[in-house]
Amino acid sequence: MRGFLRDYGIYLAWLVAMVATAGSLYLSEVLHYEPCRLCWFQRIFMYPQVILLGIAAYKNDRHIIPYVLPLSIIGGMISIYHYSEQKIPALAKLLPCKIGVPCNVDYLGQGWLGFITIPFMALVAFVLIVLFLLAAREGKEVEEQ
Repeated sequence: MRGFLRDYGIYLAWLVAMVATAGSLYLSEVLHYEPCRLCWFQRIFMYPQVILLGIAAYKNDRHIIPYVLPLSIIGGMISIYHYSEQKIPALAKLLPCKIGVPCNVDYLGQGWLGFITIPFMALVAFVLIVLFLLAAREGKEVEEQ
């Protein structure tokens, strides 16, 4: 399994980025859910990864990993804050979204299964990308020795 992740980590990270991007576009363009400010920031960190990881996967270029990892880490941190804001009402009062849709609004009601919300799904995508890229990076270190 480790060898598979080492060999195909970039492809898997690209697949996750594509699914996350397609999902966010589906929610906003098909279901007409207006993204809040924090959603836009998460998109800013997810969308470029589709292009960057797609090129890296096509060229089998592991040198992109140090450049893409910060995008997922920062995007994941925004997702954690956004999810926390939805689940902890006091956080929404500290730094409220004053323009457009409030960031503590959950379009999925109480979330699927009571905890799966849109920011949670974004967090899962960012975490998966980080894990796949770290697994692929192990292969790069072995190749350079």
